[in-house]
Amino acid sequence: MKKIDIAQVKAFIEAQGPETKIYIGADSERCKRNNRWYADYTLAIVVHIDGRHGCKIFGEVQTEIDYDAKASKPSMRLMNEAYKVAELYHKIVDVIGEKEVQIHLDINPDVRYNSSIV
Repeated sequence: MKKIDIAQVKAFIEAQGPETKIYIGADSERCKRNNRWYADYTLAIVVHIDGRHGCKIFGEVQTEIDYDAKASKPSMRLMNEAYKVAELYHKIVDVIGEKEVQIHLDINPDVRYNSSIV
């Protein structure tokens, strides 16, 4: 998958009306390659046209070494998800204006789930 073209995202957002909504999110998956743990981070910016019509999705997958010692305690991986979403937001904030923005992270406060670690 190719990288998100920020200039293309900004141009698309600027061409939309004020009712357009923007969703930015990330999720990750841990995988082992060559006896080393990695995390595949899937990042997405979804532009929901006028908040009621179709949408345009911009996305990419980034692979990095996963430094979490245990799969059951993915604190570093989940914090990286939050960081990556914040970074995407900062790259497009200058064209958002008054449009609604939602950030989506896979973090669950329920201690039954591993994502509650953060």
